[in-house]
Amino acid sequence: MNSFSFSQDCHEEYNSKCNKSFVEIGNEIYKMKGQLMYKSGYHHFLKHNMAKQIMSSSNFLLFSLTLLIITVLLPIPNFASASLEEANNLLKWKASLEITNKSSLSSWMPLPMNSSASVPCTSWFGVVCNADGSIQKLNLTSSGLRGTLQEISFFLLQNLTRFDLRVNSFFGPIPPQIRLLSKLIYLDFSQNQFSGEIPPEIGSMVSLEFLYLYSNNLSSSIPSSLGALTSLNVLSLYQNQLSGSIRSSIGNMSNLYRLNLAHNKLSGPIPIDLGKLKSLTRLLVSNNTLSGSIPSSIANLSNLHFLFLDMNKLSGPIPIELGNLKALTNFQVSENVLSGSIPSSLENLSDLQCMFLQKNNFSGLIPFELGNLKSLTELALSNNQLSGSIPLSLANMSNLQSLYLDGNNLSGPIPIELGNFKSLNDLDVSQNKLSGSIPPEFANSTQLQRLDLSFNNLVGEIPKEFGKMISMLNLYLSNNQLSGTIPLELGSFRELLELDLSTNRLNGSIPVSIGQWAQIHYLNLSNNKLSGKIPSDISKLVHLTEFDLSRNLLTEEIPSEVQSLQDLKILDLSHNMLSGSIPNAFTNLPGGIDIDLSYNELTGAVPQSPNFVNASIQGNPGLCGNATGLQLCASKILKKKNDPFHYRLMLIILLPLMGVVLLGLFTYGLIAYRQQKKKSPQKPLEEESIDYFSITGFDGKIVYADILKATNDFDEGYCIGVGGYGAVYKAELKPNNVVAVKKLHSSSENVDSNGFHNEIRALTNIRHRNIVKLYGYCSHARHSILIYEYLENGSLGSILKSDVLAKELDWLKRVNIIKAITNGLAYMHHDCSPPIIHRDISIANILLDSDYEAHISDFGTSKLLKLDSSNWTTIAGTYGYIAPELAYTMVATEKCDVYSFGVVALEVVMGKHPGELITSLPTLSDDHLVQANLRDSRIPPPSQVEEQVALVLTLSRACLNSNPVERPTMLQVSNLLMKA
Repeated sequence: MNSFSFSQDCHEEYNSKCNKSFVEIGNEIYKMKGQLMYKSGYHHFLKHNMAKQIMSSSNFLLFSLTLLIITVLLPIPNFASASLEEANNLLKWKASLEITNKSSLSSWMPLPMNSSASVPCTSWFGVVCNADGSIQKLNLTSSGLRGTLQEISFFLLQNLTRFDLRVNSFFGPIPPQIRLLSKLIYLDFSQNQFSGEIPPEIGSMVSLEFLYLYSNNLSSSIPSSLGALTSLNVLSLYQNQLSGSIRSSIGNMSNLYRLNLAHNKLSGPIPIDLGKLKSLTRLLVSNNTLSGSIPSSIANLSNLHFLFLDMNKLSGPIPIELGNLKALTNFQVSENVLSGSIPSSLENLSDLQCMFLQKNNFSGLIPFELGNLKSLTELALSNNQLSGSIPLSLANMSNLQSLYLDGNNLSGPIPIELGNFKSLNDLDVSQNKLSGSIPPEFANSTQLQRLDLSFNNLVGEIPKEFGKMISMLNLYLSNNQLSGTIPLELGSFRELLELDLSTNRLNGSIPVSIGQWAQIHYLNLSNNKLSGKIPSDISKLVHLTEFDLSRNLLTEEIPSEVQSLQDLKILDLSHNMLSGSIPNAFTNLPGGIDIDLSYNELTGAVPQSPNFVNASIQGNPGLCGNATGLQLCASKILKKKNDPFHYRLMLIILLPLMGVVLLGLFTYGLIAYRQQKKKSPQKPLEEESIDYFSITGFDGKIVYADILKATNDFDEGYCIGVGGYGAVYKAELKPNNVVAVKKLHSSSENVDSNGFHNEIRALTNIRHRNIVKLYGYCSHARHSILIYEYLENGSLGSILKSDVLAKELDWLKRVNIIKAITNGLAYMHHDCSPPIIHRDISIANILLDSDYEAHISDFGTSKLLKLDSSNWTTIAGTYGYIAPELAYTMVATEKCDVYSFGVVALEVVMGKHPGELITSLPTLSDDHLVQANLRDSRIPPPSQVEEQVALVLTLSRACLNSNPVERPTMLQVSNLLMKA
């Protein structure tokens, strides 16, 4: 009873008490003392209700005497005192809190002795009292509070019906004493930092109708006692760390209309008892590890509007009974391991607006009946195993805004009927086996903002009608067999952000209308047959961050307007026929740009710009300048000749050289002498006695002497790593130059003398940001050494093996590391001529700089791959990373590196070597990979890059295919990761 305005039942009950004995009445009223203590309606009860009952009673005199005695024996409670206790309770709690927003509780001030007890009810922030002056509601939402609930007395808040602490920073456990709030109807502790378990005692708060505990750090299992909350309307526990199973006792909450348990660690099956919740409108259990099948009992939830079962481990088919959920508007079961065909009974979901079935193992055809879902706005069937053609009936979904069919085995032409979508703004049918031409009817979808037809077998030209789609933001047509020219009409895409037409057969020139793409930031026209010059209109693409025109037939000079691209991060003009000099306009670009101008016909001096320190410029015989692999320009040579120091430098170089020649003659004579004395021929020693010095920009002998001094003649104290071919030392050279020096093992020099020179040949021709830089080499009778850039964070292997260091590698860093490795390998395999295979890709040979960017190192086992050779080799590499075919064919190909990369990528995700998992991994589906929980448990689960981590796992599986022919190329892997 919330007041003493008695109901008719109570009235009759007390009338019956009037016929009882005096003692019985006195005892019963005395028992009510505890209930009357804090009821301000006590006097109201005495004056009105009791008076009314007594006057109507035949025992008036007896009851009058009873009332007189009760009045004497039971003193009237001091309600002002009770209100003061509640207020002081809150003040004590306030004193324990950190208040970032000082004004939020500034009104909570200690009460003077002569003040009214009603002050907290009228002037305290967030406090609402009932008619008795007792605190009834406490709402401190978004008040900038930090602290615990340990200093609050729930016993003094027994009249509380609403308690709201949402969006603060409360931490620690929820005290079990909260059960004392027996009248509580609304409890909201969401979006805080509460930890520990959900107190089972909450199950005794039977008046509770709303329970919000979401977005905290609560752990352990869901108490089964919550099933006793039969009055509960909303139970929201999502985004915690709850584990264990979903309690079947939840099925007893007959009044529940919203249940949200998403984003936890719940496991086990979905209880059949959830089918008893007939009032349920929302059932959300996404992002857990629930397993088993979808119970058909869910079909009993006739009022259900939202059914979110996505991102779990659910298996089996979709029950056909779910077609009975006529009220359903949003159905999500994506990212599970569901299989079988998509049931045609789903056509009965006439109110359905969103259906997400992507990333499962659904097979068979797309049901023709889905076209009856006229209310559907979003349909996602991507990344399954669906086959056959795209049903024409899908065009009947007149309200459709997003359609995702990518990553399946769909074939046949794209239906022209898809052009009937007047509201469509996102269409993705990429990564299928679609054929035929691109329907010009797409132009009728004037609201289309994103169209992805990439990675199919489409032929023909890009329709000129596309120019009508003026809302287009992202257009992807790459990796098809499209031909013809780039239509001028595409210039009408005034809001275009990304355009990828790469890897087709497009010809003709780059249209000048590209200058109208003022907002574009990604433009990829690579790997086509485009000719002519690069238009000067690129100066208008001021927001461009990635610009790729590589592998075309472009000619003439690079336009100086490139200096307008101030947001540029990647510029690739390689593998064309560009001529003339590199314009000095490059010096006006900001630093840090990844530039690739390799394999063109460029001539003249390389501009003095920091961007060309690491730029790829090989394959341009006419270039000169102070860069590795290039000759000095004629003016520099003349200047050096006129320099007095030139003569001294000549003496420094010639005198040792003459000594080397004399030493060689002496050695030759000695060998000849020994050959006359011995019958068996001896190995000549020329290689061992000749000293080779080549340090970029330095005198080799001086640097070699400095290295010996800096490492104390290669003392072990300076060693920072040991590999199969040599030890690596850290050498600090003056002035303030730190380099890494790899000294080959003597056994390596004797057994494989070509290993040293292979690494020189490979690295001196490579300039890529993700491949370690070689400054020079020294080949001496005592030592053979390589001089590299020093990378501060050492090898990827050393970091992953340390529990402390591994925690520094969050998921974004790990994804970027994998991307960098793919970029480096793709460059070696596809941009070097001849291509280079590494043959020893492992985590030990991936080095990280201060920003954790990866660089491929250790080319001691690399082999220059000649396309006309058999590439017969000895087994080289690290155990656990070697492709299986190399062991029995002895033939090294790029696919050997692809296999090794697959192991490394998986190791980066898992934090350890995958071991025996390598053999079973290729047989798993993409969803099995995600659900296999292969992620490194030493760092929190990924959130922002979760899809990219899943893609890495998928690509790893493909790279570890035992059949090298079925493995992707590193260029394909790199392109997929760059787009993710």
